[in-house]
Amino acid sequence: MKILSKNTSIIALCFASLTITGCADREKDDTPWQDLFDGKSLSGWDQKNGEAKYEVRDGMIIGTTKHDTPNSFLTTAKNYGDFILELDFKVDPSMNSGIQIRSNSDSGYMNGRVHGYQVEIDPSDRAWSGGIYDEARRGWLYPLSVNTAAKSAFKQNEWNHYRVEAIGDTIQTWVNGVAAANLVDDKTREGFIALQVHGIGKDDEAGKQIMWKNVRILTDNLHKYNQKSDAPVFNTRNQLTEAEKKDGWKLLWDGKTTKGWRGAKIEKFPESGWKIEDGTLIVLASDGKESAAGGDIVTLDNYGDFDLKADFKITKGANSGIKYYVDADLNQGKGSAIGLEYQVLDDDNHPDAKLGNHEGSRTVASLYDLIQADPKKPIHPVGEWNTARIVSKNNHVEHWLNGVKVLEYERGSEAFRKLVSESKYKKWPGFGELETGKILLQDHGNEVYFRNIKIKPLNK
Repeated sequence: MKILSKNTSIIALCFASLTITGCADREKDDTPWQDLFDGKSLSGWDQKNGEAKYEVRDGMIIGTTKHDTPNSFLTTAKNYGDFILELDFKVDPSMNSGIQIRSNSDSGYMNGRVHGYQVEIDPSDRAWSGGIYDEARRGWLYPLSVNTAAKSAFKQNEWNHYRVEAIGDTIQTWVNGVAAANLVDDKTREGFIALQVHGIGKDDEAGKQIMWKNVRILTDNLHKYNQKSDAPVFNTRNQLTEAEKKDGWKLLWDGKTTKGWRGAKIEKFPESGWKIEDGTLIVLASDGKESAAGGDIVTLDNYGDFDLKADFKITKGANSGIKYYVDADLNQGKGSAIGLEYQVLDDDNHPDAKLGNHEGSRTVASLYDLIQADPKKPIHPVGEWNTARIVSKNNHVEHWLNGVKVLEYERGSEAFRKLVSESKYKKWPGFGELETGKILLQDHGNEVYFRNIKIKPLNK
């Protein structure tokens, strides 16, 4: 019998017990990961939208493409806010896919279509794996044209490892240990995680697969485990994405100065009543009276057909508005400047919500005093950001709130003129029918916040 030396015996014993307890000098991984996938079943997951096939095989979730079905999403039953997510995946080289995070599916939004942040899986020559796309909302937020150094991190025909950190307003990604995206955006702070099987065209071959495994998440003490990213930062606040620039959008407010704006009844920006702070344009609280403090502000330029977006946040009981086709020379006396108004209001706590010549026409997102917004509108509560959108083309006007169309009408139509004749605007000849006009933010004496104010002129 061969006798082992003392040192050799210790090494042998250490090696034999490594899979059970590890050697004393081996660092123990005490990271409190939670498995999102048990390796055996789809327990804790639901399927939404499309009908691609998801199954469990050999410790993997396998998604298979199918004809005549939209994008399919295998979603966690639970929502997550701040987290660190890790997973491994392998994808057919001809497939596009992604990992949804902080995403949602609501019946009032595009009939339940999944929407929200997507960490891209892109095996194409474009090589934007790890970039961040806003599914069914704004499109590309962080393409890897922002960080070309990360384009080579993805491994074709191999298993790839993703790490995603969503903490506060910052989303960071890593592809096989390489920092990819570094996005600052607070559009959505909570939602489900989902594994996407992208829809395919009629000429594409069905049956292609993507596989995921080792799906795990951290939700506690994230500051202890978060990594430092060296990827370039892109902050969407008061900035246009590359996609928006290509699509013809421009900022109406730069997020820092009063450039491009003036008082509605004076030739310069008001010296009081308004404040710029941390990338927000704030109407300060005074006594709740209409245009009695700093007064309304308007754009220097006039606009005809346009697509306008603006984020707004109200305080309890607040009242304000976004007006368009404003003639700043009208009504130089008391009160607000004259124009069509997208109402901004706390419906639950401001009495105006129950007033007006047309029922409900002074509630949030309504065409003020004329047309009520859909009562089922998706409004976020006081203290949270909402997104207003106004689209006007060839006299057809639409009001949108948080991605949902809530009303539409025809400027100058018989029905429109009848509504005007029954409203407070009947004393203004041709109200709402200017070919061009200014954009206005209203001072109604209540504290209201605006940001991300942007416009896209539309050609007739």
